[in-house]
Amino acid sequence: MGKVLAINVSKERGTDKLSINEANVVVGWGVEGDAHGGDWDRQVSILPVEALAKVPEHMRDEVLKGGYTENFTISGIPLEDLAVNKVVKIGEARIKILHIGKEEPKEHGRPYIVSREGRFGKVIKGGKVKAGDEVQIGAE
Repeated sequence: MGKVLAINVSKERGTDKLSINEANVVVGWGVEGDAHGGDWDRQVSILPVEALAKVPEHMRDEVLKGGYTENFTISGIPLEDLAVNKVVKIGEARIKILHIGKEEPKEHGRPYIVSREGRFGKVIKGGKVKAGDEVQIGAE
């Protein structure tokens, strides 16, 4: 079983996200108050910290010092379990993973790893999520 390490939102796209203690996740939208919410297939972004092991040594400091670009930073779930079409239970919410990474990976900062190993998907069940909540692979 995994854990929510951080919840992050930004009011504008392309800016670092601010950490908050609790968020409302809305079906068909994403994280309330986050600029990436909307009627599309990347409503929510998840970064498993285990993916940081894939960052090349020469970039590690830059990636770790960069601001948050993902909505949920999680730990404790093996990367292979966070596959496309899996449903992730995060607090009260359920997110269906539709993509791993982006079509055009970024080359600098935290987006380097999020654009390669971030999980992106749609909210299929809304609810509250708090830092420290459990994360698990679950049924829809």
